[in-house]
Amino acid sequence: MGFHEVRFPATLSFGSVGGPERRTDVVALTNGFEERNTPWAHSRRRYDAGVAMRSLDDIALMIDFFEARRGQLYGFRWKDWSDFKSCAPSADPGFRDQRIGTGDGVTRTYQLTKTYQSGINSYARPLTKPVDGTVLAGVSVDEQVSGVHFSINYTTGEITFEDAPPVDVEVTAGFEFDVPVRFDTEMIQTSVASFQAGEVPNVPVVEIRI
Repeated sequence: MGFHEVRFPATLSFGSVGGPERRTDVVALTNGFEERNTPWAHSRRRYDAGVAMRSLDDIALMIDFFEARRGQLYGFRWKDWSDFKSCAPSADPGFRDQRIGTGDGVTRTYQLTKTYQSGINSYARPLTKPVDGTVLAGVSVDEQVSGVHFSINYTTGEITFEDAPPVDVEVTAGFEFDVPVRFDTEMIQTSVASFQAGEVPNVPVVEIRI
């Protein structure tokens, strides 16, 4: 699957609308009860980039980006302004933000994840597109040094430690991240008259699995 390691202009994604999507199969039984099941282990995000267009220059920049990706052919990075950190939106990432694993004395590579918690229930979302230069890591309560104690694959979201974390030791990380997406349309229709009248183009974007 083709993917370009380039981010959709963040100034254009700011103001877009979108968020997570789930798929649930609901079967109504004859006794009035329901059976619910989902074929998806992970949610998928959808966005509309057209809402964020503020000028004709923005539309020109967006068309340049669309054409360079060959429409739906190549995926790209997307900054979700409502959810792009391992911590709260108002905070700065820290190396103890997210627990990404537990040491066993053998495993050296761990996948970045972000856990969404509500009460006793939680969902761990794997993250494959960390932002270059933002990843912090810790083993137990000790912060590790990038390039010395660990390396990060910015195209897969995997952290590899020089030495395997000891048995039963918590492995943590903090970071910023992008969402891997593609355009969800083969055509972008624009009109100068319509745009100046307040009508914005529809530019759907959908998350893809990497």
